[in-house]
Amino acid sequence: MQIKAAEVKKLRDQTGAGMMDCKKALVEAEGDFDKAIEVLRKKGQKLSAKRADREAKEGAVIAKISANKNNGVVLRLSCETDFVSKGDMFVEIATGFADIALKNLPETKEELLELDCGGMTIAKKIEEQTGVIGEKLEIAEYAKITTAAGEGQVLPYIHMGNRAAVLVAVNLEGPEYEVPAKNVAMQVAAMHPIALHKDEVDPSIVQKEIEIGKDIARQEGKPEAMLERIAEGKLNKFFKERILLNQMYVKSTSKETVQQYLTSVHADLTVTAFKHIKLG
Repeated sequence: MQIKAAEVKKLRDQTGAGMMDCKKALVEAEGDFDKAIEVLRKKGQKLSAKRADREAKEGAVIAKISANKNNGVVLRLSCETDFVSKGDMFVEIATGFADIALKNLPETKEELLELDCGGMTIAKKIEEQTGVIGEKLEIAEYAKITTAAGEGQVLPYIHMGNRAAVLVAVNLEGPEYEVPAKNVAMQVAAMHPIALHKDEVDPSIVQKEIEIGKDIARQEGKPEAMLERIAEGKLNKFFKERILLNQMYVKSTSKETVQQYLTSVHADLTVTAFKHIKLG
């Protein structure tokens, strides 16, 4: 049947699918626009099933904050190749999902996937765009930080062209604390801390570090009676390297910790939470 170019363009504008795919969908749907959209969605579902076992290690990480700086979200939309991840459309899709997350502040990734995205759920939108792009797509990670009005602010940092993003919350509000918060966010991106305070570290990680410390000391020929003390020393070094507030502040010319840097800005300034998501 005869399909008008304007109809093909309209379908492409709404779905983002290629011109030929849109034309084929309209032909298959006998010109019915809604049915053509369904054809494209089903194509995405089939492709999602076929590519479910593919690795999706590329993508884009997006961090967004609310206008009042009380809330922030960060998510990773993954794909298979960096060619796709660097495309404007892919980054636009990821940013759109982050906007929806910021508006609704879901607790989990699963809740995020069920939110409305232009008349369908985000999960269905991902299926649709899988058919459009031709690669496995998934929201691999999602996190949020929320603060009450008057109790601090959240600042974002996007690293290396959307390959990583960080949210940092500080306990004081005001523009004078935005630069310090962003500096700490850059610290997180560069130094990969695992917790804000050492008592937040998973006990299994602590025990593993103690066992590693003992094994290293034992291999060096240290007496068994000394292994526990040596391992504790190595654990303290681990905490200095991997706990955010204990880390050496990378932008400082003097040997000060992140917390000491924040205290130099204001005696009460500190970090209350951080989230770090990166590709890989």
